[in-house]
Amino acid sequence: MKIISELIEAHIFRISNIGIEFLLLKRSPETIYPGIWQMVTGKMNKNEPAYKAALREIKEETGLIPEKFWVAPNVNSFYDHINDALSYLPVFACRISSDSKVIISREHCEYQWVSPENAKKLLAWPGQKKSIDVINEYFTKESSLLKFIEIML
Repeated sequence: MKIISELIEAHIFRISNIGIEFLLLKRSPETIYPGIWQMVTGKMNKNEPAYKAALREIKEETGLIPEKFWVAPNVNSFYDHINDALSYLPVFACRISSDSKVIISREHCEYQWVSPENAKKLLAWPGQKKSIDVINEYFTKESSLLKFIEIML
């Protein structure tokens, strides 16, 4: 079995008058995993640092430019039975201004802004749901002991 880390997971959020909201994207019918809701995900290019891949994928999939960008203290993982590989994904958090306009790529057919609770209902995998919990706790609870590392843009 191989152990690989060539994918990223980037959670885009905004703070609105109703609290923190996460951007979820619905995969287009002609893509792998059609119809599932997800955050920005993508593959790193050869020799591309994970954080740069996340910033690139955010721009490509949503047209958004982050106001602030962090490494979340969480790593997602899954087993790929076709390639017999265990994949580890670094997780990033990205805050945008509440009036930013989303322009989705052809990879997705819909998007929506959702509360953390609704995000966890729509996401398919437990690791993605955990990332929502980790990010939500950090940005909404003053007593959070989690430490996010901000990447200066």
